[in-house]
Amino acid sequence: MSDVIKQSLSELVENIKSKKLSSSEVTKAFVERSEKSKELNAYITEDYANALNKAKKFDEKPNLDLKLPGIPMAVKDLFCTRDLRTTAGSKILNNFVPTYESTVTQNIWNEGAILMGKLNCDEFAMGSSNETSFFGNVQNPIDKNLVPGGSSGGSSSAVAAQLTPITIGTDTGGSIRQPASFTGTVGLKPTYGSCSRYGIVAFASSLDQAGPMAQNVKDCALLQEVISTYDEKDSTSIDFKRNEYSKELTKDIKGKKIGIPKEYRVDGMPKEIEDLWKKGIEYAKDCGAEIIDISLPHTNYALPTYYIVAPAEASSNLARYDGVKYGFRAEGENLIDMYEKTRSEGFGAEVQRRIMIGTYVLSSGYYDAYYLKAQKVRKLIKNDFDDAYKKVDAILTPSTPSSAFKIGEKTNDPVSMYLNDIFTVPVNLAGLPGISIPAGHDAKGYPLGLQIIGKAFDEQNILNIAYAMEEKINFKNNITDWWIK
Repeated sequence: MSDVIKQSLSELVENIKSKKLSSSEVTKAFVERSEKSKELNAYITEDYANALNKAKKFDEKPNLDLKLPGIPMAVKDLFCTRDLRTTAGSKILNNFVPTYESTVTQNIWNEGAILMGKLNCDEFAMGSSNETSFFGNVQNPIDKNLVPGGSSGGSSSAVAAQLTPITIGTDTGGSIRQPASFTGTVGLKPTYGSCSRYGIVAFASSLDQAGPMAQNVKDCALLQEVISTYDEKDSTSIDFKRNEYSKELTKDIKGKKIGIPKEYRVDGMPKEIEDLWKKGIEYAKDCGAEIIDISLPHTNYALPTYYIVAPAEASSNLARYDGVKYGFRAEGENLIDMYEKTRSEGFGAEVQRRIMIGTYVLSSGYYDAYYLKAQKVRKLIKNDFDDAYKKVDAILTPSTPSSAFKIGEKTNDPVSMYLNDIFTVPVNLAGLPGISIPAGHDAKGYPLGLQIIGKAFDEQNILNIAYAMEEKINFKNNITDWWIK
């Protein structure tokens, strides 16, 4: 049974379809490993008994034509799941049980997958280390007391530690790609509008996007194929012709033009990141791609722009949590006192910080100076990418400016924490797809990732480039199961 958890999603699907494995055997193996892995704190809510019952029912009447037949899966606790608690990592939603299902998770269940539980995340997806969760920090399986990245840290930790064959996260400024880089896994942030936002707890509505997190590129392509659909319940969902990403996956990228933006060589970037990038360029050349130097001149403005736009949208989205309609409520002497105490006690420090920043930049007298100006800069950043894509098919950069850091190392320095997103936020601001693949290790043996950024709706192209480079890189994760006694 122990080798079941080592199989990739694609192998598990094949083995269930050919009846070499049953859904019950696979589900039991992942449940048992998850139960032994509580020290990682990857789960907020476990639903193992239901998962085993559903697997048994699937085996009694299997539909082997589905894309994810009887595959167990845990998902980020930002997706609403009908009749199962959805907390967004926050005290204020500690007891929230949705009466409806998010479109992305519904698509997954429609293809035969089985929910095992909900994975830990930074509170309302605000964080880069998974330390802001009300339910405690998540451990990175790479090493003890190491952050797994954020906000999808529970998801990245669970995939890297083989507690789930695959999972989904959300990416507002890098929350899929950065944790993927920190844990030696693959994470895809699709084009804005590719995957429905219906039923996902909102952080910043013009930036949020769901995407797959996997052990390899092939699994990532298969899950993207399942979750990317047009949805009339989401006004920002886009109706475009979607590829069959896993079937159309190819390693033939000969002649593809890959851009290297000079502005991504930031001050103080560690030499090992610079070396990783150079190696990535050589891998791309070995695959037959042509390397072209490009410029994205407004890159330096991306981080400050993001930290105006995202908190502004968050302060608006989170206004609904007032203790009246649902969620946590504190007692107060009158209505205003109840509002104030509910929000003070219900939200953590990072969420409060962003609500205050957002409220400030939207306030009378400051809206034009900050928010409106940030939206104009956002357009310039988008134009930079449009110009670059006249010359190249994709762009290659590091995923993060460093490897994973120790728990507590940056909690008192929010600016240092925000700098983790320096290579990922421009992609969200421009609404483009980006994928992080593991590409090497630093001196401590911690994983480092490379990011491939594509044109809008060109996920197939970046998946193909990642697939070709993955074979050349031949990355192996050094995980010792240190948390299993």
